[in-house]
Order: sequence, then structure tokens, then C-alpha cells
Amino acid sequence: MKYVNASNILPEKLIAEIQKYVQGETLYIPKPEKTYRKWGSCSGARKSIDDRNASIKHAFTKGKSMSDLADEYFLSIETIKKIVYSNKKH
Repeated sequence: MKYVNASNILPEKLIAEIQKYVQGETLYIPKPEKTYRKWGSCSGARKSIDDRNASIKHAFTKGKSMSDLADEYFLSIETIKKIVYSNKKH
């Protein structure tokens, strides 16, 4: 996490108001919720996992066993069950 000196970016009046509540401490100011991004949305990891899960579901509907899918994708049978039986659309 990058730290910034408040006096370098905030107006003096705002700093004076904040100092009524906290002084000499590190203060974290979170982003607004609307700017949050879901995990993996920037790196493409989320899409990769969604694509993998869709392939697993498709293979299962075509008759491939959970054991075979677990071996093929290096996942536990419990994880395969969660993927196969989830209601999430891919």
C-alpha cells in the first residue's frame, strides 16, 4: 500500500477538520464501492476459471465421470461436485 502525506494533496481546511478526529496516525481512506472490481477481472483469471468450469460442466453432461474430471483438471472430487452442481451460468 502506498502512503501519501495528506498535506501534499488535501486542502488545509480539510486537514484541520480531520485533525479534530485523528492526529499523527496512518489513516486508510477506502475507494467508493462502485469502483471495486471483482477478483481476477483485470488479470483475466476470472474468465479463465469460468471457461474451465464451463468445460467441466459440459464434459460431465456428456458422461465423463467426476473422478476422471478431477484427474484431468487436478482438482478434488468435492471441487468438481461444486462446479457441476452450481447454478451459475457459464
